[in-house]
Amino acid sequence: MDTELRLLEKKLHTLFEHTRALRMANEALRRDLVRAREENQALAQRAQAAGTRLEALLSRLPETSS
Repeated sequence: MDTELRLLEKKLHTLFEHTRALRMANEALRRDLVRAREENQALAQRAQAAGTRLEALLSRLPETSS
């Protein structure tokens, strides 16, 4: 019986360690996701600003007739 209890205790300890490791990995992934979303938003804003500047430049080009 003691052997079975020690084996169960060892398995529970392993389960707790895996759970803790997965929780920490999940938290790191959440932080990475927040950073990626912020970077994506910043890049989208930069692309929009570049598009606006490009449209302004194109509007200043003279019209050419065929």
